[in-house]
Amino acid sequence: MSKDRTRFRKYDGGDPLAPPVDIAEALDAIGEDVMAGYSPERAMREFLRRGGRDQAGLDDLARRVAERRRELTQRHNLDGTLQEVKELLDRAVLEERKQLARDAMMDDADRAFRELQLENLPASPAAAVSELSSYDWQSREARADYEKIKDLLGRELLDQRFAGMKQALENATDEDRAAINEMLGDLNELLEKRQQGTDTAEDFAEFMAKHGDFFPEDPKDLDELLDAMAQRAAAAQRMLNSMSAEQRQELMELSAQAFGSPQLSDALSRLDGNLQSLRPGEDWGGSERMDGEEGLGLGDGTGVFQDLADLDELSEQLSQSYGGARMDDLDLDKLSRQLGDQAAVDARTLQRLEKALREQGTLRRDSTGQLQLTPKAMRQLGKALLRDVAEKMSGRQGQRDLRRAGAAGDLSGATREWAFGDTEPWDIPRTVLNGVRRRAGDPTGAVLEIGDVEVQETEARTQAAVALLVDTSFSMAMDGRWVPMKRTALALHTLIRSRFRGDHLQLIGFGRHAEVMDIEELTALDARWEKGTNLHHGLLLANRHFRKHPNAQPVLLVVTDGEPTSHLEPDGEVFFSYPPHPLTVAYAVRELDNARRLGAQTTFFRLGEDPGLARFVDSMADRVEGRVVAPELDDLGAAVVGSYLGSRRPGSGGGSAYGDWFGGRGFWVGD
Repeated sequence: MSKDRTRFRKYDGGDPLAPPVDIAEALDAIGEDVMAGYSPERAMREFLRRGGRDQAGLDDLARRVAERRRELTQRHNLDGTLQEVKELLDRAVLEERKQLARDAMMDDADRAFRELQLENLPASPAAAVSELSSYDWQSREARADYEKIKDLLGRELLDQRFAGMKQALENATDEDRAAINEMLGDLNELLEKRQQGTDTAEDFAEFMAKHGDFFPEDPKDLDELLDAMAQRAAAAQRMLNSMSAEQRQELMELSAQAFGSPQLSDALSRLDGNLQSLRPGEDWGGSERMDGEEGLGLGDGTGVFQDLADLDELSEQLSQSYGGARMDDLDLDKLSRQLGDQAAVDARTLQRLEKALREQGTLRRDSTGQLQLTPKAMRQLGKALLRDVAEKMSGRQGQRDLRRAGAAGDLSGATREWAFGDTEPWDIPRTVLNGVRRRAGDPTGAVLEIGDVEVQETEARTQAAVALLVDTSFSMAMDGRWVPMKRTALALHTLIRSRFRGDHLQLIGFGRHAEVMDIEELTALDARWEKGTNLHHGLLLANRHFRKHPNAQPVLLVVTDGEPTSHLEPDGEVFFSYPPHPLTVAYAVRELDNARRLGAQTTFFRLGEDPGLARFVDSMADRVEGRVVAPELDDLGAAVVGSYLGSRRPGSGGGSAYGDWFGGRGFWVGD
């Protein structure tokens, strides 16, 4: 018959009232790694491995798993049962000798024979126990200790296969032993039916109805019972494999004495054979080196070997190094059992974080199946970088964001009806008044409709065509300038797309040759180790961009750490020479003159202290009445953004080196 049982377990999901995971820190870290050349998938994995400021990562959990495993193997040895048998045997022999010495009525010859028999017992505990099986004990205490050996062996052998049996069968009666033998016989018959393919669900239900008290874990079906028993039996076999040949021989001989007959040993051997046949995929052949001081009995040792198997499985899961690995692979129950509840909470948080990154529009797979940062993630990352720039430009950390972007120019005092695409601020009083007037004629209408909205007109402001040229030569990556360059490009891109939408930004990377790049391309660009700094080609592309927008103010921003060493030949081939060839310099100067004729406001951002570069950049800037900024790497983003903002002010001739840091005015970086 079936049993209806309600089972409860401890809640392991962490704080049920905790807010959703915050992916901002993760996104910042992932973005940094992507800009350093990692794939988004690898960048996410690296963050999950490292963890966050207040969040343990996979590496920390893996380290604790390794420490737990090392502690188990270094603390224990496998002599526990043999030592316990030896102690009981020594105590029984000592008590018997005392009794022989006290018994005045005993025949001297009989006493001498018994003492000689005890004196010449084999050194092997198994052989000694076997030899004493027919001994007529004179001491009740000695006989009790000797019988405890048989009882201990039976309980330990059962505890190897059925956890908890050693304690449950303490002081077991003959009826208890008979019930165990009957259960083992029925279990073996059921397993042999499974091997033959003739078992049924009714067979399992009948077995559990009769012997269910031996299985407190309450398996739902035979497969669940098989899995649990095979895992423990395999752990018992690995423990046996880990013993010395002498230890194994002793235990094999002692097992025949369990419960005073070989019946139990035979039934368990039959059970092990059935389990191994039905679950050959378990690790039946492994072993461990156990060098500690604390002896393990057969049952406890099997539990330790199960723990070791769990720890090995957790280590593999935490490594996430196999194909298709996901955080959901982590077994939180095993993690909690081995490392405690907090470890399971940390792992669950990492699972939720990975899920949020994948499901909240942060990461997506492209047509080839590769993971990419989504436009939403790029915007979030760009806003974070722009906030960093704002803090640097404010001159102090933590200054409140100011909502004075000036993105639409200075207010004129007039208002007009809102039109699609307007970014000017609303005139709230006139908007509300329009709604009130409309509802006076139609009280059932909406409180506000789109036609009620009026915006505050602003003075016209010149649009800008911005060309940001970033050096992508190998020296940028070699000298640690690769990521700051990308951060700068993303911050400027975010500012223009969010606050100066009428401006036209083009990103141009120039190494051995130059190319126009989307922000996603530049952000994910791997370091290039080819030689060449083709400023000529970059300026050609910039001037083409300026000509496409004849009514916009050209703004040329050049970030470089080297003199030009390559240029485009008339046939389109790249010419390279180091030191720089005079013709290469001449080509670059010619295109810079063209940019000046187009009216470009030019700023060079010189990275590094190379004197030759400094002379070249200074002369180029002087030629076009441009500026030179030599920022520290941490200030590059603020320098470029500040220069751009300076060029946007009415009547600006380019402003000071940092766009006079926005004249002390902040700019708003909102959501």
